[in-house]
Amino acid sequence: MPNTKYIFVTGGVSSSLGKGIIAASLAKLLQSSGFSVTIQKLDPYINVDPGTLNPYEHGECFVTNDGAETDLDLGHYERFLNIPTSQANNVTTGRIYQTVINKERKGDYLGKTVQIIPHITNEIKRRIKILGQTGEYDIVITEIGGTVGDIESLPYVESVRQLKWDLGKHNAIVIHLTLIPYLAAAKELKTKPTQHSVKELMQSGVSPDILVCRTEHHIGDDIKRKLALFCNVDKGAIIESIDADTIYDVPNLMLSEGLHKVVLEKLDLEASKEPVLTRWNEFLSNYKHPQGSVEIGLVGKYIELQDAYKSILEALDHAGAQNKLKVNIHPIHSEDLNEQNVSEKLKGLQGLIVAPGFGDRGIEGKIAAVQYVRENNIPFLGICLGMQMAVIEFARNVLHLKNANSTEMSRSTPHPVIDIMEDQKMVTEKGGTMRLGAWDCQLEKGSMAYKIYGKEMISERHRHRYEYNNDYLKKLTDSGLIATGLNPKTGLVEIVEIPEHKWFMGVQYHPEYKSTVLNPHPLFVAFVSACSDKA
Repeated sequence: MPNTKYIFVTGGVSSSLGKGIIAASLAKLLQSSGFSVTIQKLDPYINVDPGTLNPYEHGECFVTNDGAETDLDLGHYERFLNIPTSQANNVTTGRIYQTVINKERKGDYLGKTVQIIPHITNEIKRRIKILGQTGEYDIVITEIGGTVGDIESLPYVESVRQLKWDLGKHNAIVIHLTLIPYLAAAKELKTKPTQHSVKELMQSGVSPDILVCRTEHHIGDDIKRKLALFCNVDKGAIIESIDADTIYDVPNLMLSEGLHKVVLEKLDLEASKEPVLTRWNEFLSNYKHPQGSVEIGLVGKYIELQDAYKSILEALDHAGAQNKLKVNIHPIHSEDLNEQNVSEKLKGLQGLIVAPGFGDRGIEGKIAAVQYVRENNIPFLGICLGMQMAVIEFARNVLHLKNANSTEMSRSTPHPVIDIMEDQKMVTEKGGTMRLGAWDCQLEKGSMAYKIYGKEMISERHRHRYEYNNDYLKKLTDSGLIATGLNPKTGLVEIVEIPEHKWFMGVQYHPEYKSTVLNPHPLFVAFVSACSDKA
């Protein structure tokens, strides 16, 4: 009998019901009960990873320590569990097929006809079991993307059917997240969509062990009895998931519903302790009952879609709670900014973040925003491309290097203060080829960064092709834009500061990826504090 237990989370009726949040909340409760838990996401799209996807398509691309470009749900997993994920935690259909086709080309299948069953499903099962075979985890939760009934999800559902059979009773269970819609005209909750969704799942050979029901209104015993009767699920295994004010409420809601208890009973496990969410609830109390507020602008070019900057928004929530402040975020489209309107557009803000991104759209607006906050002594944090915009702005307006730019935006710029990295010059493929994952950074003692981190060597996650051009290092430093963080091996400038400014910092890396509920990132904590005049 295997040591690791498996939980599969599927979704029905509608997309965007919050499978990732339910999976992360359950994992939090199981972790608090004394179990070692991890979560993985199976994505049914044919992209090998989301790294080449436009943020409008799929939200932000989350990067792990080992350099995997992954689904944004992995950010939720890390933020809830306070442990890092890895490449093994995110699998796509594209990667599955790529692996199988490569094996076929090498002759690994000994001339057999390669088919969805067994070859694709075997590869899916192998990927699912990788985390369980490490010996690190008591429980692996696997979230299956998409909605039951989608053509794309069928191989995954079939793999779950096979795995449940392979692993045996008490070693694998299925949680089906579904929707109980409320018809206002009839003043009634309707169970029929859920019945159809479960029927669809059962037609694929998979019976759910637990139903988690998203709802706007409380579901009573009558509805639970009806669902139990028509869906072949124990009444005690039907869990209400009512709409919450914030995603941070969901672990407590699932705790009060006893989801973890039902799961442990189904898996024949005994908890070493009752889950206690003391630190989580301290954060939640600070988040819900702030003692003040702060107004922070977020300049980007994907602001129409909140998920495009999900990790930044979450990191600001964590930092706000740490400072006992409500962070009011003002999204500002960089294409709408220019030198003429920037003072009006940024009016009333106490701090500004210039967000990451790629390409030349909206660049001049970002540069105008940086100039305004630099000249008006408003706290500034530039992330990745935002840091590069700060270097370009300083080169143009302080060093007076006319048309200074990044070679990403202008190949013919006379002053390439940002240039393509040396190891990127011969790269032709776009997917998974940037500088990715965790890299070391050595901080200059006495710098603002050193004071914030409280140590000389840090490790942060990267996702970029272009870098600070060290040919301009002396000029920029002599004029007041100080490089205070360097990669110890390559000399790559990771952090720039203006010591004379109230709070001005640009970082080449992505600090937002490492901020969690229980460990808010120190840069965001310090930035929010500076914006509120607490610093």
